[in-house]
Amino acid sequence: MKKLALHWKIIIGLVLGVIWALLSSSLGWSQFTIDWIAPFGTIFINLLKMIAVPLVLFSVISGVANIGDPSSLGRMGGKTLLAYLITTVLAVSIGLTLVNIIKPGALIDEDSRIDNRISYEIWASEQGYEIKDGINYLQDPEFLERAQRITDLSKSELQDASVSEKMETANMTKDAGPLQALVDLVPQNFFKSLGENGLMLQIIFFSLFFGICLLFIPNEKSQPVTKVVDSIMEVFLKMVDFVMQAAPFFVFALLAGVVSKMAGNDISKVYEIFKGLSWYSLTVIIGLFFMIFIMYPLILKIFVKKIPYKGFFKAISPAQTLAFSTSSSAATLPVTMECVEENLGVDKKITSFVLPIGATVNMDGTCLYQAVAVVFLAQLHMIDLTLGQQLIIVVTATLASIGSAAVPSAGLVMLIIVLDSVGLNPAWIAIIFPVDRILDMIRTVVNVTGDATVSTIIANGEDMLHYQDHNPSDTFDLDSE
Repeated sequence: MKKLALHWKIIIGLVLGVIWALLSSSLGWSQFTIDWIAPFGTIFINLLKMIAVPLVLFSVISGVANIGDPSSLGRMGGKTLLAYLITTVLAVSIGLTLVNIIKPGALIDEDSRIDNRISYEIWASEQGYEIKDGINYLQDPEFLERAQRITDLSKSELQDASVSEKMETANMTKDAGPLQALVDLVPQNFFKSLGENGLMLQIIFFSLFFGICLLFIPNEKSQPVTKVVDSIMEVFLKMVDFVMQAAPFFVFALLAGVVSKMAGNDISKVYEIFKGLSWYSLTVIIGLFFMIFIMYPLILKIFVKKIPYKGFFKAISPAQTLAFSTSSSAATLPVTMECVEENLGVDKKITSFVLPIGATVNMDGTCLYQAVAVVFLAQLHMIDLTLGQQLIIVVTATLASIGSAAVPSAGLVMLIIVLDSVGLNPAWIAIIFPVDRILDMIRTVVNVTGDATVSTIIANGEDMLHYQDHNPSDTFDLDSE
């Protein structure tokens, strides 16, 4: 009997998790699912993150040390950052193009949009923002009573604790000095950085510095260290193989928990959440699918002729299904590394260097979603953003993505900064918050697919790509070398 590929097992676990959540919701068992099944999903993400941090540390040190030539490292680093920057700008541009063509915010009924517009004008007046399109409903006597009612609503909606917390985080980021990102790159205490997933860039900085220093000491002294680092890295990769054996069950638990928390004991809640934001969600999903199935394969075809369309997706499918389940590039990183190395034939020197950087700075899916979200929220409030303001979105979203933590929903914090950059109310993230987790799952698939694409292109340019058609079922075998 033919062995069922891991990604199909994960997809089956994912579908069964959703079915179980909907069934338990209709039977009133949601609390049982949240208390007794969902924790296994949390354990899964914790296991992957536990492996991801030391794996990044040792893989980057190994990758840099094995390159052997500091000038090659500089060239490869420049290519990597340029490639990620280009794909990010493309992602934002695709998002803006789609949202301006589909206009999801304009498809909501006009009465609701007028209410939204009045609430925006009240907020802009309180904050001292200039209303640039020249329309002012507050000066129209017809809307005076309506404005009074909306003022009370606006004050109450700001009490949302999760939104307030994210706004506070965004304000701290926004108020920081121009070189704060550079300061944050260098760890005060390296061991503290190891304990926090949000400080992944500091771990990468330390690893790069350590690896570069290994290149400048005599070979007889650096060789034992390099051997130890390579051996430890192999241990962590074997840990990934063990964890992935149970991935279908863990994914079942993860999805059952996510959907149960959304639905409670009322399935209709899930339907209502998506009905209200259906056009917005559809626009984001179309953009993300375009990135996954058209843009990345097209870029790959231009630079790497030898990998067929189906072969590329077959190679990275375990990483994509896991990215969808966990919503975390960092948690998926160990699996992405194995898929890219073993299935796409990218040399370890490339994956050890390019993929950890990509998991931290490459947020193509997040940037596309931010572009769509900002323009959708503007349309929802009857605000016409100028071409200049939309260009500001491109720049801000691109810069905000660099250093956006590779953990679930970090994009919402960055979205607040993008909203503020074009004079819109950051509290509006509460409107799209209900569907964020589901869209976050697809955004993470985009990010992981982008990482695999860039690392393959860099490997091909450095003559370190050895692609052969490979059965992805064998990637995580416990007896594989």
